[in-house]
Amino acid sequence: MSKNNPQHTGTPGQTTGEKGKDQFAPKPQINFIRAIIDEDLKTNKFGGRVHTRFPPEPNGYLHIGHAKSICLNFGLAEIYNGLCNLRFDDTNPIKEEDEYVNSIIEDVKWLGFDWDDRLFFASDYFDQMYQYAIQLIKAGKAYVDDLSAEEIKEYRGTLTKPGRNSPYRDRSIEENLELFERMRAGEFEDGSRVLRAKIDMSSGNLNMRDPVMYRILRASHHRTGDKWCIYPMYDWAHGLEDSIEGITHSICTLEFEDHRPLYDWFLDQLGVYHPQQIEFARLNLTYTV
Repeated sequence: MSKNNPQHTGTPGQTTGEKGKDQFAPKPQINFIRAIIDEDLKTNKFGGRVHTRFPPEPNGYLHIGHAKSICLNFGLAEIYNGLCNLRFDDTNPIKEEDEYVNSIIEDVKWLGFDWDDRLFFASDYFDQMYQYAIQLIKAGKAYVDDLSAEEIKEYRGTLTKPGRNSPYRDRSIEENLELFERMRAGEFEDGSRVLRAKIDMSSGNLNMRDPVMYRILRASHHRTGDKWCIYPMYDWAHGLEDSIEGITHSICTLEFEDHRPLYDWFLDQLGVYHPQQIEFARLNLTYTV
């Protein structure tokens, strides 16, 4: 046969089919999260850093679905020679216990991951979060609201109906500062007042309709005890924790996609370091215990 015949190409003992299989095999695809990180590294967005976190709430035991988030966050840090924090989002003292903290720590270790000295709690930052809230009040971006939870829900509107401004929305900065300080001091009953962000009650995104930042809740916290009687809401605390810890890529499950504008709004209003939130599909298992 001619030397140009493709059947005679390749190494001795290799069939044409074997070579063709190697030649035309699809190249492995980089997932969209890695594509984002690669682009950020290329543009030096975070100074060449990759810093992720696994942030469970210590209100129960981990299940196999959590393994996806654990492996994703710690795995990305390993791939890019970065860092991954283990952080407990302990902003709800009613549901959280040290037993769950210890169990989660053991489970992450069992999966083979190590966070070195980067074990954190949202409660580490309660004082700082409180000062940030005062900063927003002084900027006219937050107010104390006396509406009940039911009234707040009613005023919020629906996906097809815009919300209404609270009658307490236009309180002066001075009055809001005084009331928030009194909330902190324990002068009001549980549920009687909240601190809300002042954004847009007609927004098409319900999360942007003046979300609650703090609520009054007299409950002993598993780490801070009875020091606090007001506690931050998750949407307020989440981005601040990421910012304080210097996280570069805040990887969340897909249900937080609609919360990203609020994540961005809080950080932008405060003018602090701003991580990037990225959402991925969570792993849900049925017929399991």
